[in-house]
Amino acid sequence: MIAAAIDVTAGGARVVWSHNDEPVSLDASEWATGLREWLRERALHSGGGRVDVLLRNIGTDGHHSDGVVTRLSVNQYGSATATPADDDDWNRTVSPPAEVPANPNHSQPEAAVRRAADPTPDPEDHAQRRAWGDEVAVETSATPHLEARPTAAASAQAQGQRHSAPQTSGEVAVQDQQISGPEDREKASEGEDQTQNPGAGNRSFLTPNRFEEPAQQGWRGVLNHLGLRLSASAREKAQRDDIQAVSQHWPGPRIIVVVNQKGGSTKTPSTILLSAVFALYGGAGVCAWDTNQLQGTLGWRTEQGPHQATAKHLLAEAHRLLGVEAQSADLAHFVHHQTADRYDVLRSQPLMLDASQRFSPDQVDLVRQVLSKYFRMIIVDTSNDPSDPAWLEIVSRADQLVVATTTVEDRAEAGRLLLEDLRTRGEHYTELASNAVAVVSCADQHASKSQINTIATGYENLLRDVVTVPYDPAMVSGWLRWSTLQSTTQRAWLRVAAAVARGL
Repeated sequence: MIAAAIDVTAGGARVVWSHNDEPVSLDASEWATGLREWLRERALHSGGGRVDVLLRNIGTDGHHSDGVVTRLSVNQYGSATATPADDDDWNRTVSPPAEVPANPNHSQPEAAVRRAADPTPDPEDHAQRRAWGDEVAVETSATPHLEARPTAAASAQAQGQRHSAPQTSGEVAVQDQQISGPEDREKASEGEDQTQNPGAGNRSFLTPNRFEEPAQQGWRGVLNHLGLRLSASAREKAQRDDIQAVSQHWPGPRIIVVVNQKGGSTKTPSTILLSAVFALYGGAGVCAWDTNQLQGTLGWRTEQGPHQATAKHLLAEAHRLLGVEAQSADLAHFVHHQTADRYDVLRSQPLMLDASQRFSPDQVDLVRQVLSKYFRMIIVDTSNDPSDPAWLEIVSRADQLVVATTTVEDRAEAGRLLLEDLRTRGEHYTELASNAVAVVSCADQHASKSQINTIATGYENLLRDVVTVPYDPAMVSGWLRWSTLQSTTQRAWLRVAAAVARGL
């Protein structure tokens, strides 16, 4: 049954619905509370235990979208589902215009709304049966963001590769069908029918935890705070999946190397922000390491500890730190802890330009051994010289490569040439290049979407994933902290880190 049709203005000014077959108008300050009370009353007293509402100008992801119609179904237990509807559904539900109290804040024509009978749900109709159950989920996904661009190279490596991306919690693909309801997910996990697989009955009595938190964001989150229990939108589920990915702890240390042979390609900001994401969501044990032997700037853009130590000082104590009597607290003499973002920095000496600053490949590996003993994740900021034996040494030890670039053409070209060069080296280097993630940071706040797309699209066939990051003045200069970024930039870097994590 369609119990109401609600028209949300562009600014969320007010909603009009039918209550006891009489038009009702509510201001923005009270419409969410009023809707919650009305839905609860109607669902409890409904003959079918369910109430359906049409929302105009609100999409299934919970965000305002002009001209979109969404059907919100709530059962007597407070569970809800949002599915797409259209103008025909709206027109069949809404009665011809009638007298409605005037409200100068409402810019759209006002309409009376009537209730309309809906046939009894067909037991074979999968979508209707889910709406009648105790738990339902959003059945459609939002349009993917520009920032996340899965590549053709990813699908080519999907079979037989030791790294694989986890499926999202909201959808499971089985024989080209989208499964989002709890019953469907359970069937998908069980696999084939037990009559065809007799061994399938030998299952544990312990039930896996399939709990999924209700929505916390958008209008769904607002209604949930008022007592309903709506599932999260596709956008919120995607964010939860990314957080889950970066929160993992892997068996053994992981080394992520950020590369580009051109200066100004945002290698240092990328190293800092990846370290912050993995530390803030995954916990301690993350170190950002500056291996640039000529004026590395990682120390300039991060917080300094109560000492002046650099990688050279750690190298001098490497054998002691690798000994059995050394303790993790001893590292505090050499690394600089970031108090807000919870990771540590091993600096190079940016003021020393002579030969004493340079490390041999063996010395680089010795420092790596020390860091691998005390940290679960090491994110490396590299120099601009791929021919340097020390550069090759640290790249040869990498578990994941990140190509940092901007929308400036020569920096993007330098990253592309570097990937091509690594492929020619064969074996581990070829695998690193194919499994790499490209981060395209917008260097110009006035850059067009087509300019960003050109760079991102150019990388798609070169590596596993491409993620774009919007322009943010906090990334340009000065100390770089997570809290100084805009919310859209934070979300983009969470996508970057999740893409990296899915390759580990």
